[in-house]
Order: sequence, then structure tokens, then C-alpha cells
Amino acid sequence: MTPQHLTILTGASRGMGLAMAHQLLGTDRHLLCISRQANDELTAEAKRLGAPLTQWSQDLADTTGAAHRLQTFLDSPPASPWASATLINNAGVIPRIGPLDHCPPDDLANALRVGLEAPMQLTAAFLRATTAWVDAGWRGPRKVLNISSGLGRSAMAAQAPYCAAKAGMDHSWRAPCVAGTRRDRHRHAGATARGRPGGLPRPQPLCGTPAPGPAHSA
Repeated sequence: MTPQHLTILTGASRGMGLAMAHQLLGTDRHLLCISRQANDELTAEAKRLGAPLTQWSQDLADTTGAAHRLQTFLDSPPASPWASATLINNAGVIPRIGPLDHCPPDDLANALRVGLEAPMQLTAAFLRATTAWVDAGWRGPRKVLNISSGLGRSAMAAQAPYCAAKAGMDHSWRAPCVAGTRRDRHRHAGATARGRPGGLPRPQPLCGTPAPGPAHSA
């Protein structure tokens, strides 16, 4: 049997995440979507295409629960069925727009858990599991793509929680990205995509790839 590509996508039930999920469906890829609710439209499209699809109903505010669930999934089968493994951290929350002191505490906590803590926990689980694959002899590429925003670098009034989550996401990846690139340039790569008006995010170069100016994630 030809090995399939494994792609894990968070926040896939609507918006840009759903658009990406539709583009990622294919007979050569197993798509695992992690969202608060499954999307029936996506299920129907996958069935029509004969594309392997798994949808988890998972609240990413339960960051440790989501990470444990992902690592259990990655640890359960042998790595050999997968030609590659990719984690796309797309999910995010924009809480009530306004001054920081007007944001309810629960909303503030939820925005930071979903937008910052969950990507870090999921990335850590993904790297732990796939590192075990590599140690066991697997040689497929593994990648992490964090869907960020221009607000991670340029703050906007009345959106402090979202800006903080995206800035933290960007910076949280730089250290493990550099460490992973030095350890294994060909197997361990990370990237950040920054939203731009009028279209889907434009991925920045993978770590280890030279890039001019501030666009270089490493």
C-alpha cells in the first residue's frame, strides 16, 4: 500500500480553516481536523472524493486534553503508513473588541488558551511523537505551519488578546525551529503564515531556508 500523507489541521470547521480543509482533501492524504464541531459539508465532500478524513470535536481551550489526544493518536499506529506528517495550527479566537479592561476574564483566558497555549501544546505533542518515529527509522518529512497574522507584529487598538496570542505564537516557534533545524535540517521544519487582506495567508520560508529581511522565521 502506498504511504499516505498525514495532515492535522485545527479550526477547520469554518472560515479560512474550512477553505484549507477543502483544498487539502485528497485520496493520497489522511486529513485530521480538530475543531469544536465537525463540519457536515466537509464530510460529504470527502466522501464524494474518496478522501480519508477524520474530524474530532475537541475544544482547544482544553489544551492538555487536546495535546494528549493528539499524541495518543500519533503513538497508536506505526509510522510506516505515513509518507509525511504536517501540523497546521490555524485555530484562533477574537474576543470582545475593546479596551483590555473591558474584556471579560473568561474570554481573555479562552483567547490565549486557543490562540497560544493550544498551538504550543499540540506542537510539543507532534514533535514528541514524530521524533520517536525518526528514532525508530522513519525518514519522512515533518512540518509545522502556524497560521499567524500581521497583528502579531503590528499591534492594533482594542485587540490586545489577539495581538498577544499571535505575537506569542510567532516567537514561541523561533527557538524550537532553530534547534530542530540544527539537529535535523531535512526532517524538521517550521513555518509561519501571515494573513493578508483579500486572500489566504502567504507561507513564509521554512526554517533553514535563507530569506531576506524580517520575513525569515528563524
